[in-house]
Amino acid sequence: MRINYLFFVILTRAVHTTLGATYYRTSQLAGQSFLDAFNFQAISDPTNGRVTYVDESTAQADGLVSVANNKLTLRADYTTRLSSSDPGRKSFRIQSNSQYTTHVAIFDIAHMPQGCGTWPAVCEVGGNWPNEGEVDIVEGVNDQTPNRCSLHTSSGCTMPSSRSMTGTVDGTDCSAYDNYNAGCGVEFNDNLSYGPNFNNNGGGWYAVERSSSYIKVFFWERTSGSVPSDVKSPGSSINTSNWGTPVAYFPSTDCNFSTYFGAHNIIINLTFCGDWAGSSSAYSASGCPSTCVDYVNNNPSAFSNAYFEFNSLNIYQ
Repeated sequence: MRINYLFFVILTRAVHTTLGATYYRTSQLAGQSFLDAFNFQAISDPTNGRVTYVDESTAQADGLVSVANNKLTLRADYTTRLSSSDPGRKSFRIQSNSQYTTHVAIFDIAHMPQGCGTWPAVCEVGGNWPNEGEVDIVEGVNDQTPNRCSLHTSSGCTMPSSRSMTGTVDGTDCSAYDNYNAGCGVEFNDNLSYGPNFNNNGGGWYAVERSSSYIKVFFWERTSGSVPSDVKSPGSSINTSNWGTPVAYFPSTDCNFSTYFGAHNIIINLTFCGDWAGSSSAYSASGCPSTCVDYVNNNPSAFSNAYFEFNSLNIYQ
């Protein structure tokens, strides 16, 4: 009887790990508390963008960050025309003060940056990149749909080509050193998940669940009838086993997470052009005019909609 009970417990935990789990809220962030939980990184852009990441005082002075109605808005400069000798367009890169391993993060986003040359991202990154890994939750360029999420690691981490998810596999080698650092990506099959379509539909919810045996990324449109109640109205706990099939499912089957992923900070940023958005294949394929750098330099008003507006961020552990 004892043996059968132990088998039941082990089996239950295995199924529980695969399907989801219960987590308890450790951070409830909105408006000023959201901003206070992050710091501005005035650093050189690691993706070689036509951008200048500013510190918080500059962002405040230039109106690139604001809190109103308990919402946080982060935007790029959209008034300054740049010469070729000027630094890149002023923008933001913020990093969470806290680090996370096993957790769930739910981002309620009302608006995301849009426009030719833009490359917005919400991701989680380890300190010793790429050895502690990276999880891209929201990422896209030049208003292209579909957008994608992905993992980036040191060499040796791969994903199976067939998985239980609604997205489409776009690479199975997660190594940051191969395939121009495309990582092991998953394309969203929802044109309302990114860019102008996302914004015109009132935004939506992105969520990431990271455990010791899998990483999942979820998305729900604002107007969807399938948004879980604990996502739409976040409370003190959540149960991800009720969330249905994720957009992206990254199991540890062929990738030992304890080896490839460390403690992560959340990063939210907006760059321009750079290694992906500015590449000839991505920029010209989007039907964008001129060259990426020239367009970003000479058309500041084109970036009046290049901003994130967050309703909230809830963290569960």
